[in-house]
Amino acid sequence: MINQTEIDPKVRDAVQFFWDTRERQAREQGSGSGAKDSGARSAVTGGAQMDGFVRLVRDLLHDSGLPLGTIHHESRIEIPGWYRSEKKWDLLVIVDGSLIAAVEFKSQIGPSFGNNFNNRAEEAIGSATDLWAAYREGAFKPSARPWLGYLMMLEDCAASTKPVRSSEPFFGVFPEFKGASYKRRYEILLTKLVRERLYDAACFILSDSKTGPQGAYQEPSPELSFRNFAAAIVARAIAAKAG
Repeated sequence: MINQTEIDPKVRDAVQFFWDTRERQAREQGSGSGAKDSGARSAVTGGAQMDGFVRLVRDLLHDSGLPLGTIHHESRIEIPGWYRSEKKWDLLVIVDGSLIAAVEFKSQIGPSFGNNFNNRAEEAIGSATDLWAAYREGAFKPSARPWLGYLMMLEDCAASTKPVRSSEPFFGVFPEFKGASYKRRYEILLTKLVRERLYDAACFILSDSKTGPQGAYQEPSPELSFRNFAAAIVARAIAAKAG
């Protein structure tokens, strides 16, 4: 079983890495010459902010008995799609030619949450739908059903937690979305992705820009906790090793 007292410090380290990397990238962008990104965009174009979480999941898988050579996250992370030629996942587990797991690690920082939330939702739904269609058509033979995971870290701020009005010019939105903040909308999205079996597990983490650099974070839904997420993927890794 995943021990919460052992997991918490590691998640805090990953959260701190996220904010530190974001700040460093913003400074590097600002100190360059020529055209520069502005505002929050300068902190996201460099990527790598979620690498602390990627390495944490990699280490959990390795500690469960999988060789590091079976866990791919820096290169060789493309697998076939059905609606497109291939897609890069953030982390893949390939054991003896079989696709064991694929995981996405995403984040969203303000100030703009509206369009970005919709983009994240479309990406998450589309990526899973594409993979399951490719699996159905035999793209990953001889793989058994792979394990899919999705981890999201959202900035905890006024813009992400205030109620948001839905546009309903012709038809009403489902009740759970009425007045729901973007924080709540992400919780709804990730919960439905798991319950509809598009993903086997999802994790939802909140962190704010003031305490996040010290590693502070929140988990608004026990169902979407990192502990549950880690336990699920470790169980899949142990099963793959036994098989």
